[in-house]
Amino acid sequence: MKNLKKQILLLIAMLLTASLLLAGCGGDSKPAPAKTEALKAQSNKIKIALVLPSTVDDMAWAQSMYEAVKKIQTDSKGEIELAVSERMGKPVDAGAAIRQYATQGFDIIIAHGAQYQSVVKEIAPEFPKITFAYGTGFQTGPNIFAYDPQAQEGAYVMGILAAKMSKSKIVGIVGPVEAGDAIKYNKGFMQGVAAAGGDVKTRIAYTGSFNEIVKAGEIAKTHMDAGADFLTGSSQQAVGAIKAVAGKPGTYWLSTDMDQSKVSPDAVLASQVYNWEKVLGKILELRKKGTLGGQHLTLSFADGMLELKYNPKLEAKIPADVKAAVEKAKKDIAAGTLKIELK
Repeated sequence: MKNLKKQILLLIAMLLTASLLLAGCGGDSKPAPAKTEALKAQSNKIKIALVLPSTVDDMAWAQSMYEAVKKIQTDSKGEIELAVSERMGKPVDAGAAIRQYATQGFDIIIAHGAQYQSVVKEIAPEFPKITFAYGTGFQTGPNIFAYDPQAQEGAYVMGILAAKMSKSKIVGIVGPVEAGDAIKYNKGFMQGVAAAGGDVKTRIAYTGSFNEIVKAGEIAKTHMDAGADFLTGSSQQAVGAIKAVAGKPGTYWLSTDMDQSKVSPDAVLASQVYNWEKVLGKILELRKKGTLGGQHLTLSFADGMLELKYNPKLEAKIPADVKAAVEKAKKDIAAGTLKIELK
C-alpha cells in the first residue's frame, strides 16, 4: 500500500512540474503584434451612422445622401465604418435609432431630415464628444451641424426653363408638406416662372407627407388633366409623379435632390443636384481640427454644392435662348446680384 501511495504522489509531482514548464513557455499574455495592430486600426476608424426617412434607393432625398456617404466611405479605403437606418419617417423612431448609435460610440450621426431637428437638439447635449448633423435646418449646437440646401436657387432657374418652354402656359408643382427645403423649392420655382414672363400659370397641391408616392402620382395626373405640360416637386414621393408624367408624351418633369433622369429618361428634362459629398467632406475636415459642430452649412450655386444637370437625352430639346436665360440666372444667383425671396 505504501508503494502505491508513493507512486501516486510521484505522478502528481510530475504533472505539476510539466504544467509549470508549459506555463513558463507561454506565460506572456500580451496579444501578438499583428493582432494589436489590427485592433488599433479598427479603433481609428471613423464610425458614421445615417438615419433616413425613407430608403437608400428612393431616387430622391435619402438616396442622394446615402450615395454620397458611400462614396466617401469607398474613398477612405477602410477608414470609415457606416451604419444605416431606413424608413425612420417618424421622429420618435429616428430618436430611438439616434440614441442607440450614440450609446454605441459612433463618431458622427447624420439625421437626414428637417423633421429630426428636435430629437437631435434633445439628444446631442448628452453626448458632447459625438458630432450630430441634420438638415434641412439652420439651428446648430456645440456638437451639431445644420446643413441647408438653398433649394430655391435651382428651383428658380428651372421655373424659368418651364415657363419659357411650356406650350400650354400651365405648370404644376407636386408638393409634400410646407416645410424644409420643399417650401423653399416651391417658392423659388414660382418666382422663376413669374420672372420669365409670358403669363404662365403655376398650380400647386400638397400630399401632406414626404412618402405618398401614389398620391403624388394622382396629383400629377390632376395637374396634367388641367393642362400642365411641365411639372416639378421634391421629396422621395416625386418618383410617383415622375412615372405619371412619363405616361404622357410631350410632358416633362424637373427634378431636385438628385439626377432623377434614370427614373424616366424620356420625361426628366433637368435636375437640381445636391452635392452632399462636399458637405460631408467639410464636416469631416472640421471634426478633424476639433470643431464638432456649431456651424450652419449651406449648399448653393456660389459654393459649388448645388448643380444644375440637363438630361443628355433631352437636352437638345431646350432652345438656345432658353438655355442662355437659365444660365444667366444661375450666374447672377451665384454672384449675388439675383436673390430669391422666401418671405
